[in-house]
Amino acid sequence: MGSRDNARLIAQLGHKVLGKLGDLGVPSFAFVNGLALGGGLEIALNSSYRTVDASAAAVALPEVFLGIIPGWGGAYLLPNLIGIENALEVVISNPLKQNRMLKPQQAFDLGIFDAIFPAANYLENSLAWADAVLAGKKVERKNEPGKIERLTKWPIAIKMARGMLESKIGTVPKSPYAALELLDKAKSGTKGEGFAREDEALAELVTGDQFAASMYAFDLVQKRAKRPVGAPDKQLAKKVTKVGIIGAGLMASQFALLFVRKLQVPVLITDLDQARVDKGVAYIHEEIGKLEAKGRLDSDSANKLRALVTGTTDKSLYADCDFVIEAVFEEVGVKQQVFGEIEKIIAEDAILATNTSSLSVEEIGSKLAHPERLVGFHFFNPVAVMPLIEIVKTSSTADAALSTAFVVAKNLGKNAVLTADAPGFVVNRLLAKVMGEAARAVYEGTPIADVEKAFGPLGLPMGPFQLIDLVGWKVAAHVQDTMVHAFPDRFYANENFHALAELDSVVEKDKGGRVVGWSKQAEKVLKPAVGKEPASATTILQRVQDGLAQEIKLMLDEGVVPEVEDIDLCLILGAGWPFIDGGASPYLDREGASERAFGSSFHTPQIRGVEHR
Repeated sequence: MGSRDNARLIAQLGHKVLGKLGDLGVPSFAFVNGLALGGGLEIALNSSYRTVDASAAAVALPEVFLGIIPGWGGAYLLPNLIGIENALEVVISNPLKQNRMLKPQQAFDLGIFDAIFPAANYLENSLAWADAVLAGKKVERKNEPGKIERLTKWPIAIKMARGMLESKIGTVPKSPYAALELLDKAKSGTKGEGFAREDEALAELVTGDQFAASMYAFDLVQKRAKRPVGAPDKQLAKKVTKVGIIGAGLMASQFALLFVRKLQVPVLITDLDQARVDKGVAYIHEEIGKLEAKGRLDSDSANKLRALVTGTTDKSLYADCDFVIEAVFEEVGVKQQVFGEIEKIIAEDAILATNTSSLSVEEIGSKLAHPERLVGFHFFNPVAVMPLIEIVKTSSTADAALSTAFVVAKNLGKNAVLTADAPGFVVNRLLAKVMGEAARAVYEGTPIADVEKAFGPLGLPMGPFQLIDLVGWKVAAHVQDTMVHAFPDRFYANENFHALAELDSVVEKDKGGRVVGWSKQAEKVLKPAVGKEPASATTILQRVQDGLAQEIKLMLDEGVVPEVEDIDLCLILGAGWPFIDGGASPYLDREGASERAFGSSFHTPQIRGVEHR
C-alpha cells in the first residue's frame, strides 16, 4: 500500500465496486456455495438477495481476528440486515473466539441469507427462487428489510459488548473497538455515510503495527505450523494401532478422550487401583455422552468410541501398544519408575512419550534400556482446545520416535513444534518469566490488582495471577522452582509462594474472572513476606519486556528452537499470545525491549505498520 492514502483508496474502491450490486436499479442475487469469508460475504451483503448452499464450507467476517474491520460494507450492512445483537456475534465475538466460523444453517438462522437449499439441487433451486422474485411473486425471506429495532436494543447491546471486551481482552487491541464503534453508528445515517466511516477505520488499522503483526502471526499459523521445522520424514513413523496412557486422573482421561476420538484406535488407561481406573473410564464415557447429546456424535459412533476405551490395573496389557504416554505426577523419579516398568512389557519398537511440562526428558529416560524410543510430547490445558504440542528431542531420540510423534500430533489435529530438551522448553520457560516478574512485584509490596493492570499492554488473554489460578498454584510453584534451579540469576521465585499454593483459595475475582485481590487466607500468608517498596506499572512492564527479550535471545543462542518464528508460534498456539503482538518478538522489537536487552532486534527490518517503516 505504501501509505494511509493508498489504504483509504483501496477501501473506497472496494465500496465502489461491491456497492454497485446494491445500486443497479434492478435486483442482484448472490448464490453462496463455498467459502464466504470477509470480502466474499460482503459481495453477498451488498446484493439485494442471498441464498446459501446447505453444504457450503463456512461463512464469516473474520477481519477483527486479523486486526482490521469488515471494510467493504460489512460493518454497516450486516447490523441493518440481522440486527445489532447478531451482528456483534458475527463481527466481534466469533473472531475473538479463535476465529469461529458459521455453518450455512447458522448463517441462515441469523438472517444473513434469505433462503437455504440442499447441495444436490442448489443452483437449480436458487435460480427458481430468483426467477420468482423477478416475476414479482411473493417469496419467503428470512428477514424483511427495514424491520430492525434501533431505539432501545441497539445502545444497550453496544454498552454490554464494550463491557465484555474490556473484561475479556483489555483495551490494547484496536480492531474490536473500531468495529464496535462502526456497528454503533450503523443504526442511523445513510449507506454512503456508513461506507465512508469504514474507509477511514480501515485506512487507519491496515497501516498500523497491530495489523502488520497480525499478518506475521497469521502466516506462522497458516504456513509454518503446517510444515514443522526439523520434523523427520513421516515415512519413518511407526503405525499406531493401540495407545497406552499411564495414569487415569483428569489429564490422563483428557488424553484418552482425545486419542480415541481422533485416532479411533483402542486406548488403554491404567492406575494404581481399580477405583481410580473406573473413575477415569466413567469420565471418558460421560464426555462422549455429552458430545452425543450435542449432536456432535451419532449413537453408533459414540458406542464405538466407548468400546475402544478400556481401563485396568494390569500393566501387562500394554504389551501390544505402539505409543505409550505418561500423565503421572510431575517428578523425575515417578516418571522414571513408571517408564521402567512399562519398558519391560512393550514391544522393542514401541514409542514412549512424556507429557512433562518442564522436567528434563533426557533425565527421565536416563534409566531406560532404550532411551532412543523416548520423546517429549507436551500438551497444553485444556487438552481438547489448545492447538499446540511441544515435541521434545533429546540427544538420544531416534528419528523413528520423533517422526511417530509428529504424525500422531497431526492426526490428533494439533500443531507440533520441535524443541530441544531445555528447562521449560518454550512456552513454560517464557510464562515462568512473566509469572516470576509478577510475583517479584507482589513481594516487593505492589497490590495484586495493580500488578495485573501493569501487564495489560502485553495484550495477553488474562493477567499473570489469573493465569496462575487457572493452571494451579502448585503447578506454578513447581515450574518456578524448576526454572530458578536451572537459571538462578534470571528467574524469580519465593519460598512463600509454596505456602500460598497450599491454600484452598488464593485470590478473589470479579464477575469477569479478573483478579481483584487476595483471599483473607492468602493475605495472612503473604503478610510477613511482602516488602514495602511497591513497583510502578512502568517499572513492572519494562522488567517483563526486557526479561522476555533477553530470554528469547538466549533460547535462540542455545538452539532451543531454530528461529524466533518458532518461539512466536509456540506462544500464539500454546499460551494464547495475541495475533496483534505477532507472538512476542515483533512487540518486543517495537517497544525497544530487544534493543535494551541485547542491542539489536529480532527482525530486520522490524515488523511495523506501513507508516512506521
